[in-house]
Amino acid sequence: MTRLGYQIANFTYADVPADQLFPTVVAQAQEAENSGFDTVFAMDHFYQLPMLGEPHDPMFECYTLLSALAQHTSTVRLSSLVTGNTYRNPTLLAKTVTALGIVSGGQGQLGIGAGWYELEHDSLGFEFGTFTDRFERLEEALQIIRGMLAGERPSVDGKRYQVSEALNVPAPLSRIPVMIGGAGEQKTLRMVAQYADESNLLCPPNHIPRKLDVLAEHCDRLGRERSEITVSIQTYVCMAPTHDEAVAEYEAYVERTPAAEVRRRMTIIGDPDEVAARYADMLAAGVDGFTVNAAANGHVPGRVSLLGETLAPLIG
Repeated sequence: MTRLGYQIANFTYADVPADQLFPTVVAQAQEAENSGFDTVFAMDHFYQLPMLGEPHDPMFECYTLLSALAQHTSTVRLSSLVTGNTYRNPTLLAKTVTALGIVSGGQGQLGIGAGWYELEHDSLGFEFGTFTDRFERLEEALQIIRGMLAGERPSVDGKRYQVSEALNVPAPLSRIPVMIGGAGEQKTLRMVAQYADESNLLCPPNHIPRKLDVLAEHCDRLGRERSEITVSIQTYVCMAPTHDEAVAEYEAYVERTPAAEVRRRMTIIGDPDEVAARYADMLAAGVDGFTVNAAANGHVPGRVSLLGETLAPLIG
């Protein structure tokens, strides 16, 4: 299976007032759906991320936004890239993702990770804990959530969570895939092999072969076929019809969002031919597709369509 997902990551748009934020997001989701993207993702954060802006910049609550987008789209899957497990009890998350799937007519998907943004946790009262704490919580949560999404009544008496015959009614309309985000070799990729349908890698492109080898090793040890798991890589791009336009749009983005300068070296900037060549190289390294973050200019009418029309032919 291939993957081409569009991530709506930025809600700070030049000359867009607050009452036009949601229509601007809807326009991006619809362009994505109509140009070859198969999934639309939203970030699960409450403050903007350090490399995309300032904490006080606008940020929608993820699942409210996705449920609203379900009323304006019909074929793309809708998911978080990725849900912070620390923000919700796993039984609530299972109910939330199930509801998203039902109100969207089956478009829902679960993307999940351990959580990492300490400022958000400290400011808003979510328990952060240690790195080990967060991954222990994620593993217990996956056991509960997967059971509930599968129509079971899971009971877990864990170190972090305790549930007893957790019901999930109404049940999902269809099977809800689970994506785990991250690239940690000891914990994250092992959990992908054990629990997930999809992996979204967050790593430099030249690390792809190593990450795929590690995932395959985990699959072999757990008795799972590596081919059952779709692997995508998170990417950052600013594409326009010409190279000069793309550069100008990225410079304008950095001017209004100085924190974004840090992400310049990770961002693919260029015209369709330049961008397609970079993505083709990543496919050749072994991934099945991409998630695409166009924070700099995704709100510009036509840019998401241009991305989809450029990238969709690469993955078929």
